[in-house]
Amino acid sequence: MAKTESDFGINRRYLHDEVVERMRELILSGELEPRSRVNEGELTERFGISRTPLREAIKILATEGLLELLPNRGARVASLTLAEIEEMIEVIAGLEATAAELACHFISDKEIAAIEVEHDAMIAAWRCGDRDQYFARNRAIHDAMMTASRNAILSHIYSGLSGRIQRSRYAVHQTAEQWASAVEEHKRMIVLLRARNAAELSTLMRAHIRAKKAVIAATFVEPADTVTSA
Repeated sequence: MAKTESDFGINRRYLHDEVVERMRELILSGELEPRSRVNEGELTERFGISRTPLREAIKILATEGLLELLPNRGARVASLTLAEIEEMIEVIAGLEATAAELACHFISDKEIAAIEVEHDAMIAAWRCGDRDQYFARNRAIHDAMMTASRNAILSHIYSGLSGRIQRSRYAVHQTAEQWASAVEEHKRMIVLLRARNAAELSTLMRAHIRAKKAVIAATFVEPADTVTSA
């Protein structure tokens, strides 16, 4: 028996907003990957809805720049230009650098201990080549540092800006050399965090985020854009 909107807990009165929110989460989480086509049939089945509210949601997300409408071919998840990625990474690098600086002033010993647990698990995952676990722990460390900044506005802005590239940032393919370099930077971060060295940790964090530009661009940028921007 086919499921209906009510089976998924979506009140018809708020169906429009709920579908937009659910689709936005699929995009921001990376489940719907950059440049991938929106499969309307699959999503209507998944949400237990008709195509009408889905197509309304697609139009809204297109106005937000998360989806691109294709003439007579539906929609796909939007890609980013190289310039947009560079600008976004610069902003994210600045936010994380500021968070790292603030964290050195406000973080507790208990929070540092928790970050060290994540760090040790991340290193173990790196040594055995478990990329999924490595990036999950990696993200947890960055999120914990942001939380330790004790700045809700900073965290809110960071979350909104980094959403579109979050999955690629933590799951992009890296060469062995790039991966090893990132690990060494994380080891240094822990040392500086323990020492509450705000200035050096902030500088390191900014450089650490900037180093991700190339690998993120490989996921998000159309091949033609890469050539044009080179």
